[in-house]
Amino acid sequence: MSSPPDITALLVDWSKGDRTALDKLFPLVERELHRLAHSYMRKEDPDHTLQTTALVNEAYLRLIDQKHTNWQNRAHFFGIAAQIMRRILLNYARDRHRKKRGGHNVQVSLSEVAIMSAEKSEELIALDEALEKLSAIDERKSQVVTLRYFGGLSVEETSEVLGVSSVTINRDWKMAKAWLSREISNELR
Repeated sequence: MSSPPDITALLVDWSKGDRTALDKLFPLVERELHRLAHSYMRKEDPDHTLQTTALVNEAYLRLIDQKHTNWQNRAHFFGIAAQIMRRILLNYARDRHRKKRGGHNVQVSLSEVAIMSAEKSEELIALDEALEKLSAIDERKSQVVTLRYFGGLSVEETSEVLGVSSVTINRDWKMAKAWLSREISNELR
């Protein structure tokens, strides 16, 4: 019985241009990508109808366009996937917000066709703006939030991606949540 291919080894091979590595990689990471997408969707309004599979497919298409990424490991890959999913949802929220404010028609990909409440759209935009501000103040804390909240990575996985201790990740996570909570409440007033 052969052991399953190592995801990190396949990521490295893919980084070096091996297309067969990508073909072997996707079936191994597809379930985790669905888990990430499902994690995002649980944080949306119950009326939100964006399909998990559509979000995974859009993220996958953007991931395979990552030509010059030197993948470090599995956690790095899923961290990037989480950021891509966040951007997909954020772009949709911004487009919806723009339409609500009388903007012109915007071309939207099929994976972004969904119903998102105006309130959740505004919250997502406020969170993104707050994360941008946090990033300017403390890049690592912003990365911790992206990897933990959006990526669903554990403390240990986040620690591995960022190259700092789990204690540091826990401290950054706690401080970033408090800072973001204050910042978002100010933005939504």
